[in-house]
Amino acid sequence: MTYSEVGRTRGGPLPDGYRHLRYRTRIGTGPRVFAAAGEAVLTFRMHRATGAGVRAGARRAEPGVRLTIGLGPVTAPCEVVWVAQEERKIGFGYGTLPGHPARGEEAFVVERDTRDRVWFTVTAFSRPAGTLMRLAGPVAVLFQQLYARRCGQVLRRLGTVSR
Repeated sequence: MTYSEVGRTRGGPLPDGYRHLRYRTRIGTGPRVFAAAGEAVLTFRMHRATGAGVRAGARRAEPGVRLTIGLGPVTAPCEVVWVAQEERKIGFGYGTLPGHPARGEEAFVVERDTRDRVWFTVTAFSRPAGTLMRLAGPVAVLFQQLYARRCGQVLRRLGTVSR
């Protein structure tokens, strides 16, 4: 890993010294939406449906699985650091590996609240790993926010499509 705060997107405060991202959107209601959206997250289907190229060492997210996400000319090697498969929470967090343009962690989680509403959340902390990302500055931050929003849009559609 290229950072020391492994697992911090799972809960608790995000570490200082990084840019923080928290994005949350409602994607539907009920157990079918929850199950379909959770499966789309754990199988990287959500990421692929955004148009990102995904190469993964396994079909599902599990701790230790390595993946590379490609968006245009940028490739981002990562490793899954935690997975949640609970009654009301499904998702995973991955951390950056050498060669990633940033250092930090990002999590993608689907949750079903007590009123049966289904929510999608992206939580991340990151900082530039090299000159290119430092120079990109605010544009890189905007891109990360837009990607989180795009994941939510895609997941909303995938959550209503039967498997």
